[in-house]
Amino acid sequence: MAKQDYYELLGVQKGASADELKKAYRKMAMQYHPDRNQGDKDAEQKFKEISEAYEVLKDEQKRAAYDRFGHAAFENGRGGGPGAGAGGFNFDFGSGGFADIFDEMFGEFMGGGRRGAGGGSGRGQDLRFNLEITLEEAFKGTQTTIRVPTSVVCDTCSGSGAAAGTQPVTCPTCSGHGKVRAQQGFFTIERTCPACHGQGRVIKDACKSCGGAGRLRKEKSLQVNIPAGVEDGTRIRLAGEGEAGLRGAPPGDLYIFLALAPHPMFQRDGANIHCRVPIPMTTAALGGTIEVPTIEGSRTKITVPPGTQSGHQFRLRSKGMSVLRSPQRGDMYIQAVVETPVNLTKRQQELLREFEKAGKEGSHPQSEGFFAKVKELWEDLKD
Repeated sequence: MAKQDYYELLGVQKGASADELKKAYRKMAMQYHPDRNQGDKDAEQKFKEISEAYEVLKDEQKRAAYDRFGHAAFENGRGGGPGAGAGGFNFDFGSGGFADIFDEMFGEFMGGGRRGAGGGSGRGQDLRFNLEITLEEAFKGTQTTIRVPTSVVCDTCSGSGAAAGTQPVTCPTCSGHGKVRAQQGFFTIERTCPACHGQGRVIKDACKSCGGAGRLRKEKSLQVNIPAGVEDGTRIRLAGEGEAGLRGAPPGDLYIFLALAPHPMFQRDGANIHCRVPIPMTTAALGGTIEVPTIEGSRTKITVPPGTQSGHQFRLRSKGMSVLRSPQRGDMYIQAVVETPVNLTKRQQELLREFEKAGKEGSHPQSEGFFAKVKELWEDLKD
């Protein structure tokens, strides 16, 4: 009987991408997997065929050979490499790509799949702690104390889980291996022992303080050093400060994710800092000096040239943020915002009107240029 085309088997076009192939294979493999079709020989054969098709098409070299020669590419060793053999095809369940997708799909049938086989050590879980700091703290660096709800080693049994004067014994279910095997269809499945959870030992007389777990729920205080120059989203790892492991197993890690609180004056852009500073109209027109704050808590003077317009930026070199693990600093950018006076006295209004009357052409270049263009536009429309 002639073999079905691999593309037709998976229900994809010949030019399908790797993602399309993977998606199609996952869908069909879930449908025909032997664990979902106990005793159905047709489903078992179909599963073998789609697995064979995917193993070829996911590999660029094998796929190129198949596109050129069809099934004949893998007869008499023609296709080369693993999977091509005399008289037929031999797909390898241990190969990297197949094993990864296999674990993704069927982990629930296997108690965690290959990853579960070595995961029975009882290692404590990793923890996440979100910490908000100020922009000034990010600039200078700081040390702070955090309180983390977690699991800690039981003091009564020192983490063994056994009552005083006793010791854990070899697990009778797995004979101390921490793993058990079971036959499912044509697969031999190895999974973590359900009796000892991969420990290889069980507790006969459990510690009364922790119930045999070897750990207790408790809030832990930790000192955290935050280096200067950290950014929003920076992650700090504290090795071994996560949850305590089960019955003396290694602890997990603690990951601290930093978030920068909004600042009332400064906006951060990488290592640079931006600040909008209002400038009186008279200072902007006549020129002068202003004092502006800096992130380090001091003040610095800026010379404002005559005729400064709103939006003009002044650059202060090396007045920005610290750079992580570097002596360098970013820059600070001051954006001028020319402030129009309000609540004028009668005398001030009179002076401004005199100023307006005494104005000469070219003293307001932006507005004069704008209205000149508007006038030209109107005249063009009339014509």
